Amino acid sequence: MKEHLFSSELWLARSPAEIFPFFADAKNLGSITPPWLHFEILTPGEIAMRVGAVIEYRIMLHGIPLRWKTKITAWEQPFRFVDEQIKGPYHQWIHEHRFEKSGQGTLCHDKVRYSVLGGSIVNRLFVEPEVKKIFSFREKKLTELFGSKPPSP
Repeated sequence: MKEHLFSSELWLARSPAEIFPFFADAKNLGSITPPWLHFEILTPGEIAMRVGAVIEYRIMLHGIPLRWKTKITAWEQPFRFVDEQIKGPYHQWIHEHRFEKSGQGTLCHDKVRYSVLGGSIVNRLFVEPEVKKIFSFREKKLTELFGSKPPSP
């Protein structure tokens, strides 16, 4: 099955030490997920983010309700973590988040390696455009939360 790659970079006007805690709290994921996905965390209680943590969600993709379960497979606070789908809509989904100090802020790198049933045609027509829309929404929300301009002296 062909593996696809999506990557993006976003500069935010806060340090990695300020940005990372936002991502370390799974409850914040809903605020940067598009409303059309009807995102809901199903894992009860507090989620201690660390290697081995498992988070279960419910989303809607094109009107179809889906359960999605991910596992944290790398956790290097405040610079990097990786979540991997263990159950969900993709054949494979591995999402690496990196946070790199850049001037007076943080360069946030997202790299997603994924594969889908149906191959390249399904990816090109449906999956890739949806992934781009989701990350575009996410970048807009993160910019609103953390700013994209350095603070004034």
